[in-house]
Amino acid sequence: MRPDNLIGNIIWIIFGGFFAACGYFVGGLVLCVTVVGIPFGLQCFKLGFFVLAPFGRQVVSDTSGVGCLSLLFNIIWILCGGFATALSHLVFGCIFCLTVIGIPFGLQHFKLIEVSLMPFGKRIV
Repeated sequence: MRPDNLIGNIIWIIFGGFFAACGYFVGGLVLCVTVVGIPFGLQCFKLGFFVLAPFGRQVVSDTSGVGCLSLLFNIIWILCGGFATALSHLVFGCIFCLTVIGIPFGLQHFKLIEVSLMPFGKRIV
């Protein structure tokens, strides 16, 4: 990891990234209690680890072996909270971009919109 990404991730964790990741982890634990919620809980864990350290990582489409279920699961995800989560990342991204110092953090929130809106069929590298 490059030093600027490391510093960005440390500042991100101190100023809210840890609490955001904890929210995703708690949501993942709650969803994994039921058998039906396990795929959605696993996506929450994936998002939680991405939110914990977003600097230096990217989201790419992963179409290997997912099939048509990713479309159905993404629709369910959007209807059950994915839209609100993506909207919150949009709002925080706009707020952070109001200052010059906050622009890198706003760009990370904009990067999180894509994966928080439709996490199925995405891979974080």
